[in-house]
Amino acid sequence: MQGMAMPGMQEMNPAGMFLMNLSSGTSANPAGWPMPMITKPLGSWTSMFMGQAFLVDTQQSGPRGGDKLYSSNWLMANVEHGLGKDGAFQMQLMLSLEPATITDRRYPLLFQTGETAYGKPIVDGQHPHNLIMGLGFQYARSLTENVILDFYFAPVGDPALGPVAYPHRASAMELPQAPISHHWQDSTHISDDVATVGVAYKKVRLEASGFHGAEPNENRWNIQAGALDSWSARLWFFPAKNWAAQVSTGRLTHPEALEPGDEVRSTASLQYSKPLPGGSWSSSLIWGRNHHTFTGRNLNSYLVESVVPIHRSNFITGRAELVDKDDLFEGQPEIQNSLDHAYGSTFRIGAYTLGYTRDVAIFRYVETGIGANIEAYSLPAAIKPYYGSHPIGGNLFLRLRLIPPR
Repeated sequence: MQGMAMPGMQEMNPAGMFLMNLSSGTSANPAGWPMPMITKPLGSWTSMFMGQAFLVDTQQSGPRGGDKLYSSNWLMANVEHGLGKDGAFQMQLMLSLEPATITDRRYPLLFQTGETAYGKPIVDGQHPHNLIMGLGFQYARSLTENVILDFYFAPVGDPALGPVAYPHRASAMELPQAPISHHWQDSTHISDDVATVGVAYKKVRLEASGFHGAEPNENRWNIQAGALDSWSARLWFFPAKNWAAQVSTGRLTHPEALEPGDEVRSTASLQYSKPLPGGSWSSSLIWGRNHHTFTGRNLNSYLVESVVPIHRSNFITGRAELVDKDDLFEGQPEIQNSLDHAYGSTFRIGAYTLGYTRDVAIFRYVETGIGANIEAYSLPAAIKPYYGSHPIGGNLFLRLRLIPPR
């Protein structure tokens, strides 16, 4: 853990390198992942920029499917400065134009649930992210050669709960749409008033957070605030540079505006990333469970996803999910009550995605890709009258990603 420098960076002490290797909040992809970032010195500071945007045309079948042209996107900027021999300070700002580029406060995504639009629960759709996806301040200090202590505060940020959120996860970089297990695994990545303390020792890191547990409201343009009424704890293990594993748990106070009660979330994940010509082979295995204190239900989710570069300019990507859903008919009490009486309240949904992206060299600092993916679903017979026997979805997209010059 000697001081070191990377292209475009000032020489950094171990605390500075620790901060610059983080992803959203204090989460981390495997260290072996070649992070697509542009670094520039700003006087005695080091700046880092990352960003990605998709222009997507989505088409979905069945009675509850939808069609739409939209853009999912984000831009992150970090600045870091050493503080003495053993300390470092970092500021992070993450922005998204999705409040403008995703109209009607959602884009179609079969079997997706979570949050609200126009005062009603979103079902079969994904909400946009906020304009300010993250605004955080972090300080790290080396206590010994093998121990680093860090403190993180964010008016908008990512508490120590769950894996790296899907927009920033190495294995999901070629998928424009959210996983339908998002609200079981990593939906807290845009939380209000987050305070985290962590300690890293060699290959292990332990963190604890306090934060406001409510999901963001429908005004995606402002910074919201709330009491630190929720908590989480996370344990990381990095056995080698290509691997990252975590287990975490937390209690979210009244996360959904239209649902009573709190939520206890537990997650575990294993990520792998190996550099290959043209990119990296990155995979994730994730489990998440929500326990609802009002209903007493335990709802599980399972996800596996991977992206593989082929001959430099081609990417094959896939994702498979199983998710227990009990909110597919929120806002439709007659249907929900009828299904509850006859079949129970929870339905296990499978979602299976396969995609391809082809890079085309156009811009110096932007990796441009043209791609497509298709989603197939498995569902119980009881809800096929409402979704169709074999609902499917498809996405055609243009991907733009900031990269350093090659």
